[in-house]
Amino acid sequence: MLTNLNPQRAALLIFVVAFATIAGAWGFEYYGYLPCELCLKQRWAYYTGMPLALLVALLGPQNPGLAKAGLMLLAVLWLGSMAFGIYHSGVEWKWWPGPATCTAQAGFTGGLPDLSKPAVLCDTPAIRLLGLSLAGWNAAISLGLALVAIAGLRGTQGSSSVSQ
Repeated sequence: MLTNLNPQRAALLIFVVAFATIAGAWGFEYYGYLPCELCLKQRWAYYTGMPLALLVALLGPQNPGLAKAGLMLLAVLWLGSMAFGIYHSGVEWKWWPGPATCTAQAGFTGGLPDLSKPAVLCDTPAIRLLGLSLAGWNAAISLGLALVAIAGLRGTQGSSSVSQ
């Protein structure tokens, strides 16, 4: 399936999946599964990647160089998002320590906590679906999006015209 993706279709697929993923995160948040500090930071890739993917999808057919550069950037972005999701998952599984500001060992070393906000710990997953926390799902989805971007890059190789 991914072998026949042209750059425009790859970028559109990335946009749709990223939008559905972030909408799902907002849905979980609406129903009371509040995000921690690391969860919110993982969303940066979506807030950056969605407009970039849409730009590549809309302008890429007229500018193959832009499509290639945009897909390369999207691949790097999603691989970074995957790494961040793996890091956060490891914090949740207690494989390594997380930031001192949002783990159970945080204490009061940074001063008094902000009592106007609910305390959401980064080392305690809000929910697990099929054995993965939302951070784990972010890692898996981000890997998939990186693979789509790479498949779209293959569609730019050897194409000298826009008609493909």
